[in-house]
Amino acid sequence: MKVGLLLAAGQGSRFGGDKCLAPLADGTPLVLQAARNLQGAVDHLVVIARPGDSALQQLMRDQGFTVVACDKAHLGMAESLKCGVAATPSASGWLIAFADMPFIQPASYQAVADSLSSDDSLCVPFCQDKQGHPVGFGCGYRQLLLALQGDVGARSILKQYPDKIQRLTLDDAGIVWDIDRPEDLQQANKQLSNDQKG
Repeated sequence: MKVGLLLAAGQGSRFGGDKCLAPLADGTPLVLQAARNLQGAVDHLVVIARPGDSALQQLMRDQGFTVVACDKAHLGMAESLKCGVAATPSASGWLIAFADMPFIQPASYQAVADSLSSDDSLCVPFCQDKQGHPVGFGCGYRQLLLALQGDVGARSILKQYPDKIQRLTLDDAGIVWDIDRPEDLQQANKQLSNDQKG
């Protein structure tokens, strides 16, 4: 069972508040668009949220997604990741995705999921030589994922096993496009609007 872990427990400090529920040009919240794009590539999707973020949790549950509230989310990204891994012990692998990356194409998620062919699979997508997301981990990395600390996610595992990494070259700028600040969202919505007109 391939599991998508959608990390949505950040504080959104650079955004000035809860960016997960910020609307795209068509009104869809960032987190919902990210979840929908990821959904088709995995057998099970788990959204990791802050305990007090009731609006986000309700939105995701209303859409039929599993929500895990991470009590230690404030300690950094590693805690959210560990919550998701611990909640899915039967997973054959995980796609680590982010709620503030709503422009990753479903096909890109599928390509990473397809690359998880064994327990020791590691997959990292690239677009024009820029490393992106989601990153895929086979279930053989479960204990290492559960031992992570701090706010750097799973980068340390990638550094530890460079020879295991399968580099996927994708023609999808969405894999390196995240929304950190309100102006990022404004620019994205403007570009999307122009694309639709074109």
